[in-house]
Amino acid sequence: MLGHVSVGVRDLAAATRFYDAVLAPIGWVRLWTDPKGLGYGPPGGGEKLNVFAHADARPPGPGFHLCFNARSDADVAAFHAAALTNGGTDNGAPGLRPQYDPDYYAAFVADSEGWKLEALHKASWD
Repeated sequence: MLGHVSVGVRDLAAATRFYDAVLAPIGWVRLWTDPKGLGYGPPGGGEKLNVFAHADARPPGPGFHLCFNARSDADVAAFHAAALTNGGTDNGAPGLRPQYDPDYYAAFVADSEGWKLEALHKASWD
């Protein structure tokens, strides 16, 4: 089982605004903050995503993205909207992706530094 993922960003202030906004719709909160980074995860749980400031940080190349499980299709849409409002770019609007699975409802974005992110909800999880 994966414990957590850490990503590096050049602009921690911009990343703070972005990740605070996009992770709220999926039920995650900022769990810790220090001058060099942030930690996010479910309330009362351990961090699952750490964001650290590094002057030479770069996201990985093609084929890599982080996927966050959402509780509903509406949460996927809210994740996508929050990303676009807070400096992210659209890499795939919220909607069904039947090529992956009949109830695969997802949205794809990139943060302002190029980290590729997905929010996913499947009705079969409900």
